[in-house]
Amino acid sequence: MSVTTDVVVVGAGIVGAACALELAKEGLRVSVVDGGFIGGGATGAGMGHIVVMDDSEAQFALTRYSQMLWDDLESEAPPNVEFDRCGTIWVAADEEEMTEVRRKFSYYGERGVQSEILDAQALREAEPNLRRPLAGGLLVRGDSVLYPPCAAAFLLEKARAFGARLHLEHRVARIGNGSVFLDDGRSFSANYVVNATGQDAPRLTPGINIKPRKGHLVITDRYPGLIKHQLVELGYLKSAHVVTSDSVAFNVQPRRTGQILIGSSRQYDIATGEVDSKILARMLQRAFEYVPRLASASSIRTWTGFRAATPDKLPLIGPWRDDSSIILAAGHEGLGITTSMATGRLVADRILDRKPAIPVEPYLPSRQMSGAHV
Repeated sequence: MSVTTDVVVVGAGIVGAACALELAKEGLRVSVVDGGFIGGGATGAGMGHIVVMDDSEAQFALTRYSQMLWDDLESEAPPNVEFDRCGTIWVAADEEEMTEVRRKFSYYGERGVQSEILDAQALREAEPNLRRPLAGGLLVRGDSVLYPPCAAAFLLEKARAFGARLHLEHRVARIGNGSVFLDDGRSFSANYVVNATGQDAPRLTPGINIKPRKGHLVITDRYPGLIKHQLVELGYLKSAHVVTSDSVAFNVQPRRTGQILIGSSRQYDIATGEVDSKILARMLQRAFEYVPRLASASSIRTWTGFRAATPDKLPLIGPWRDDSSIILAAGHEGLGITTSMATGRLVADRILDRKPAIPVEPYLPSRQMSGAHV
């Protein structure tokens, strides 16, 4: 059996869901295919932080644009999405990191993002359970958290209301030349195929440079009020740039349930999903150093996931060089939840030949072939 449609979105994670919504609401016939379930893969394994980041101008533009699109959806999100504008505090351990706080404050302010520098006393008042002494931090009130699997389901339900169709539980065998072939013999033909399959994207589009980076997460029992904001050590930025060795950093998130999500770790060249007790112990010890009361908290689940990473830490969004019918939307690493909405909008802009709100050149897959940023 063959289905003819305008666009096939391969991948029912958060990025694929955002692409499907943006395309369907423009009146295009959209089919979403996935061998698993809605919000599986990296979406189901992620923290759900909607955060403005500033590693580069391109990263800032994409995260800020996407955050604004997410904010527009906040009032529509059902309770199970757990949309919570709790804000982020970037925690500075010493005066050297306070220098980074002041740099970020200036950078954000120049670009219209409100933030507030906290001294040591203000930080203690904002988060009493952080260890002492700490030098201070940067509070970004506009950042949010949500529950990623339900957020993906929410976006796809909206897409379905615009006519999108879902085809789940059958693996995609191959794509190309406007066709998608499933392993059960069914096929789809379309003008465009969006490859939004995260770390699996190179299997369907050989030649793209995306590699998996493993991470661990722990969620606790309910401890309402133990922390109030997403808390991230400024050292996280250093660990995120390490590409030759395993690293951990303090990154904890309050959930509306009262639970606390504890991260984060990065491991390279690891193919198996088993929990690594050594890296987990390092990650938890780092969290305990910043929030000592976490050491006595009960954890109820530990799991791993794989971030789909590119060498320059920017996603691939746009047409593939060898097949113009394939639009890539993959390689978001740890920012897939944040940047999903902007990715969907940029994919729709490309397919509909519209002028995008932000420059797309930094995200085009062609940069990998030119050698730029790699």
